[in-house]
Amino acid sequence: MNFPKMSRRRLLAGLGGVPLAAGLPAARDDRAARPGEAPAERRTTVLRGADLALTMDPEVGDGPLGLLEDGVDVVMRDGTIAAVGRALDVPPGARVVDAAGTFVLPGFVDLHNHLWQSSIRGGCATQDVQGWLAACNRSTLPKIDAQDMYRFVHLAALDALQTGVTTLVDWVHAIPYDTSASYISALDDSGLRFVYAMAQSAADRDLLPRVAKELLGPLPLASAQVSAHAGMSLLKEVRLLHETARDMGVMFNCHVLEHRGDRAEEPIRALRTAGAFGPDLLMNHAIHLTDEEIALTGEHDVRVAHCPLSNMRLASGIMPLPALHRHGVRAGLGHDGGTNDTSDMFGVMKAAVGLQRARHEDAEIHPTIPAVLRMATLGGAECIGMADRVGSLTPGKRADVVVLDPGTLNFAPRFDRVSQIVLNGQPPNVRDIFIDGRLRKFRGELVGVDTERVVREAEKAAAHLRAS
Repeated sequence: MNFPKMSRRRLLAGLGGVPLAAGLPAARDDRAARPGEAPAERRTTVLRGADLALTMDPEVGDGPLGLLEDGVDVVMRDGTIAAVGRALDVPPGARVVDAAGTFVLPGFVDLHNHLWQSSIRGGCATQDVQGWLAACNRSTLPKIDAQDMYRFVHLAALDALQTGVTTLVDWVHAIPYDTSASYISALDDSGLRFVYAMAQSAADRDLLPRVAKELLGPLPLASAQVSAHAGMSLLKEVRLLHETARDMGVMFNCHVLEHRGDRAEEPIRALRTAGAFGPDLLMNHAIHLTDEEIALTGEHDVRVAHCPLSNMRLASGIMPLPALHRHGVRAGLGHDGGTNDTSDMFGVMKAAVGLQRARHEDAEIHPTIPAVLRMATLGGAECIGMADRVGSLTPGKRADVVVLDPGTLNFAPRFDRVSQIVLNGQPPNVRDIFIDGRLRKFRGELVGVDTERVVREAEKAAAHLRAS
């Protein structure tokens, strides 16, 4: 017998009428998770009856954002998205979270951060990027020991997490092995899915595979990149570090043209000469590119991280995002450490949209509202080669899920719900967070985290810095 071919979307939609366990009735279950349960616990979970889901998968929902409305359920099982649809059956023993009135979407992907820079929040506020690097960044890092590094990173990682970031790329300056161990422990303890993008001098590049194997290898939510600064005066180092990244099978991650003065170093020429200019390269900032360099970036499938709040704070300029988009460049969003000045992907999205509208005096210029939402989720995952695992609510992908509460003074009343996520959303609207199927935030509170203690520890570390 020949059966009609079904699209993946029709098949997924059909799951609404198929029990997930034989003999289980399709009944609503109002059992709810409790904030006190262990964050490491991973249970089968059903998000029940959301008003809106932005799946970021056109095969699951409507349009480029994969939109589903009215009574949407999401089933998470064994750390993955098992099903998305309406009136899905509840597997035996599943935790059921009432999502009525909420919006569900994939967790945000932060493509560029320096979490240790929570140590200098608000610092050097009258400086541009060059002044800030000299007076705050370079003068502070050498003073932070391994114990205090944990405290600063743990604080900033939890800050990013509570605002809806589930995957984070941390560009980590050259630090000793024991400090790397503390840094990675803080990231792991936060529950984030993270990429440890580590920088070292060429002379110490043997530390890179060692850190990847010994410290990152045992952690299921961790992965590695190799980081560097690009320039012709650093060509030998760039070449050696890129060779190390290639040997390790990881991406190469570089700061590129954040300041106009960086043009003298010809970073694009250096990266091309070193053989690094391709799809395994992530360029951060990429503000002061020439038209030819923009075209080359698209031609070679180089990825870029846009950090608008940091670029505004440091008077760096505005990334030529519409031109990069016209050339097919994959782009995502980043916070960029201590100069964002706190974690807020909603703020980053608004800035990414608003800067281009103001610069071009065009309300339809890229990124549009749907485009910036994609940049913050699936687009970011694509930039770091993780779109097969995260970035959308696609069955089979890892269960990194955010639940937003729009019933707040800053968000209500309902008008254009998708636009309101970007234009009205704030971190307090993030109600629940799951990473790899594990509950990390519930009803507005981080699970298993003593926030007051984390802040006290960071203040203790800051006192050590002031004393030194």
